[in-house]
Amino acid sequence: MSIWGNNIEFLHPAFFLLLLLLPVVGYLYLKRRNRHYPTLRMPSLESVKGMRSWRGQLRAILPLFRLLAFIALVTAMARPQQVLKEEEVEAEGIDIMMAVDLSSSMLAQDFKPNRLEVSKEVAAAFIDKRKYDRIGLAVFAGEAFTQCPLTVDHKVLKGFLSEIECGILEDGTAIGMGLATAVRHLEGSEAKSKIVILLTDGVNNSGYINPEMAAQIAQKLGVKVYTIGVGTTGDALTPISRRSDGRYIFGRARVEIDERLLERIAEQTNGEYFRATSEESLQRIYDQINQLEKSKIDVSVIKRYSEAFHPFVLAALVLLLLEALLRYTVLRTIP
Repeated sequence: MSIWGNNIEFLHPAFFLLLLLLPVVGYLYLKRRNRHYPTLRMPSLESVKGMRSWRGQLRAILPLFRLLAFIALVTAMARPQQVLKEEEVEAEGIDIMMAVDLSSSMLAQDFKPNRLEVSKEVAAAFIDKRKYDRIGLAVFAGEAFTQCPLTVDHKVLKGFLSEIECGILEDGTAIGMGLATAVRHLEGSEAKSKIVILLTDGVNNSGYINPEMAAQIAQKLGVKVYTIGVGTTGDALTPISRRSDGRYIFGRARVEIDERLLERIAEQTNGEYFRATSEESLQRIYDQINQLEKSKIDVSVIKRYSEAFHPFVLAALVLLLLEALLRYTVLRTIP
């Protein structure tokens, strides 16, 4: 038997059955008390109204001390033990690099508030589910760089993820550069499974490494690439130019994603291509990837016990001693 979030367990919980005696003891106590203090019939209580002293009021609660002491002793006999759990985890994790597009079109408002912010939120939720995996982050627009190398410190990783924004790189969509940057970090990985999740909303139009070459490198290194195209079908409110102060000017523009390219990259590396047209569909895609790429984890739980009955015994003794002191000193009555 365990309580309090499995921190305390009772070795002999059957002793709690003794608490069923409390109603019987209470009945016998009241019966004995009525015999010891017989009822005095009076025609009126007006003459004794308000004459009950504070000693009399306190004496009425003396049996409560014995009641609480009995409950404490029964709890002690049930042998409460504090459970100290230790986990030994043997995890065969997966190395994952996330490559996120930071081109200005990621500010399109077909996702609320925009594609980038939704992509960051969903990616952070995905990271939380990959407890034992090393995960890194690469970003790309017209060029690419590593935002966070492979790490098991997911708190730090999510901190870097929250900081990425459009405009920190030269504008453009260098899919090949983004993929190559992510793959390079997996080159020396000894993990049995290495994957890249590449998220973009456009067409490759810049960079000195073409996507096909980056896919070939990934294939040779045994890196599986999951590609995600982000954006609704049709038109979307998206940045069409930029003012001198850096602010974007928005207008309606057609959503163009090179789906064939993303499909070829995924097929060549034994991955899959997904199209996200809403926040919900993007969440489902990450959930599907999470199910496809399972880490092998062996967890051994070791329990250590520490006796916890001593406070209950001490509480019972204190209550009984306090009851005796009050009964035979301050609250003493003449027989």
